[in-house]
Amino acid sequence: MKVRIDSELCTACGLCTDDVPDVFVMGDEVAEVTNPDVSAELEDAVKDAADSCPAEAIIVE
Repeated sequence: MKVRIDSELCTACGLCTDDVPDVFVMGDEVAEVTNPDVSAELEDAVKDAADSCPAEAIIVE
């Protein structure tokens, strides 16, 4: 599974970085993905973070 953040939509609310700090970090202005190739053990957490994102900025592929 791959994940990315749409920087045009991200509001830097920090929910994803709080929920899955192994995948998401806060950049200068928006959240960033540390590794777009999500490991199997983090897939559910990343999907939950995407569902919880108020800006719908997390794209899971």
